[in-house]
Amino acid sequence: MPELPEVETVRRGIEGPLVGQRIVKTTVRDGRLRWPVDSQLPALLANATVIAVRRRAKYLLIETDRGHLMVHLGMSGRLYFVDAATAVAKHDHIDWLLSDRKILRYTDPRRFGSVHWLAGAEARHSLLDNLGPEPLSAEFDGDYLFRRSRKRSAAVKTYIMDGRIVVGVGNIYANEALFRAGIRPTSAAGSISRARYVKLATCIQTVLGEAIAQGGTTLKDFLGGDGKPGYFKQELAVYGRGGLPCPGCQATLLELRLGQRATVFCKRCQRP
Repeated sequence: MPELPEVETVRRGIEGPLVGQRIVKTTVRDGRLRWPVDSQLPALLANATVIAVRRRAKYLLIETDRGHLMVHLGMSGRLYFVDAATAVAKHDHIDWLLSDRKILRYTDPRRFGSVHWLAGAEARHSLLDNLGPEPLSAEFDGDYLFRRSRKRSAAVKTYIMDGRIVVGVGNIYANEALFRAGIRPTSAAGSISRARYVKLATCIQTVLGEAIAQGGTTLKDFLGGDGKPGYFKQELAVYGRGGLPCPGCQATLLELRLGQRATVFCKRCQRP
């Protein structure tokens, strides 16, 4: 599913063309997403003006002068612009016709995504409650990770993927950051020293920053808001490379399941 860099790529792709536009019409063809789309959404958005496009964790927050649209792309969702005359395909569930006659289209073959309406000036929703800090924000650093990890027996990879600790460190980027930090993903979170968490936090930020700069990671069918694939997959050191040589020491990379997710690491380069 799209992770933080992919969602940030979509945000950046739609922000410029969308901000300042008036939503002329909302067409909901199929509101049966992960949660049903509010049947009043077309009326709520009629003639609303888009003020900003933000992101919280993996949620896109489209702020208007009436409230916020909160969009999650789920496993296969896309949010992109098309011309008003563009034919509608099977999985094109929602269209927003804009004042410049372009359409912002939401497509989701698996329908695991969601579109919510948040009334009022503040973007408040239960799905946003209890989320940890953004990994690229000033609130997140190695000292924070160290403090929150004390007495935790969960694997460090599971720990950094917990959205209550820090948002947006999905499976791909957790694998890559732990490799760069030289930390074995199966190690207990509470056993990692402050110094190693400082390095890990920096590696998380670096990996995510690089992925955002390259437009995210294309593994299956991800496309950014401009319809182009991400290219960070070309830079992956361990994810998806189980059984291949480690790029650092040439030892065979090991792969196992941790928290139901594929986990790849080097036994030599990544210490417990």
